[in-house]
Amino acid sequence: MRMQLIRLSWLALLTGCSLMAYAQAPALEKADTSQFKTLDPAEVNILFSYYEQDGNNSPVTGGIGTEQLTDFSSRVIVKVPVKEGLALSGDIGFDSYSSASTDKIDRYVSSASSSDTRVYGTFGFEKTPPGKNSSYGLKLGGSNEFDYASFSLGGHYALISADGNRELNLTGQAYFDRWQLIYPEELRREGPLLPTDQRRSYNLGLTYSQVINRKLQASLTVDGIYMTGLLSTPFHRVYFQEQELAKVEKLPDNRLKLPVGLRLNYYAADFLVARFYFRYYWDSWGIQAQTASLELPVKINRFFSVYPFYRYHTQTAADYFMPYKEHTLSQEFYTSDYDLAALDSHTFGMGIRYAPVSGLARIKFPLVKGRDVLLFRGFDLRFAHYQKTPSLKANVVSLGLNFTY
Repeated sequence: MRMQLIRLSWLALLTGCSLMAYAQAPALEKADTSQFKTLDPAEVNILFSYYEQDGNNSPVTGGIGTEQLTDFSSRVIVKVPVKEGLALSGDIGFDSYSSASTDKIDRYVSSASSSDTRVYGTFGFEKTPPGKNSSYGLKLGGSNEFDYASFSLGGHYALISADGNRELNLTGQAYFDRWQLIYPEELRREGPLLPTDQRRSYNLGLTYSQVINRKLQASLTVDGIYMTGLLSTPFHRVYFQEQELAKVEKLPDNRLKLPVGLRLNYYAADFLVARFYFRYYWDSWGIQAQTASLELPVKINRFFSVYPFYRYHTQTAADYFMPYKEHTLSQEFYTSDYDLAALDSHTFGMGIRYAPVSGLARIKFPLVKGRDVLLFRGFDLRFAHYQKTPSLKANVVSLGLNFTY
């Protein structure tokens, strides 16, 4: 379950149609630091996506076998100014998936693991003190699916220059997770196979962004992520050269990740913006990776644009990865999860955005007095195709609807 949802999370980040980013200024363009001196409208973003994948390297069956999965997700993001300098936010959603690969936890089909629904939510606030070039905020979140529960706590603090051209943002977040230890069917009689059902993750990030000139904006992000506890997956099998019976995947109980990212936005013309991103990644399990992406929004007119995008990712293998039946019993740690293998991946697709200045529709509630209306501002539709060596392929379609009240 977690294998697919982790992949879905980062792919949704890349291909998700968050209209909060597109309904406002382009990435790195900062909001007016005097926000909320007059209250802005409440903003509501409703996001939908459909994802499908297939491949032949499932870690549930030791690095071989189907990775087929389909997922439908829905998400609602709300931001409500409540007074000058203070806004509340909420983010709730669910993922409902059907998976042929996790169905192989048991050796018969249609087991309880063949489908599941993950429900999650995050709630918080952001405060911008009047007369100060700073802001801060806190948020609490949680998610739950049938074998995994998570609670998170996070916050941020930002300093903005007087002219609004530079910003320094410090973020921190902690995750407290618990597994339900579901082992492969044939190994359940062997008793406890893993020492804990707990996982902890601590993330610290620093981002500096600057408007360099009228055409170029840039940001640099440095993150540190430390994970401890159960970092392997209880139902991933690993097969060895010396025996036929599998073992449960075993990985170290700590992991340090250090990614560094650079983002550039270049305004080539009134109708074209080039958005470039590069990230270098290192972790204590031996993986080094580089990721580069390019998005080219082309403005057809003032309220309609199309944007092709492409992302390339390459990485080395973790020290503990080997394919099916290549591990030996003398090894302390072992996995056949191809997310930890040496790989190259490509993601490419197209999006369209339609957001007239006056909106698409004004919705009046018949039982509500006064002149308040819900304004349908626009929509964002994206399609992306993903392929990863050696065999995984996926497609995702995303739709975002933006409203203000």
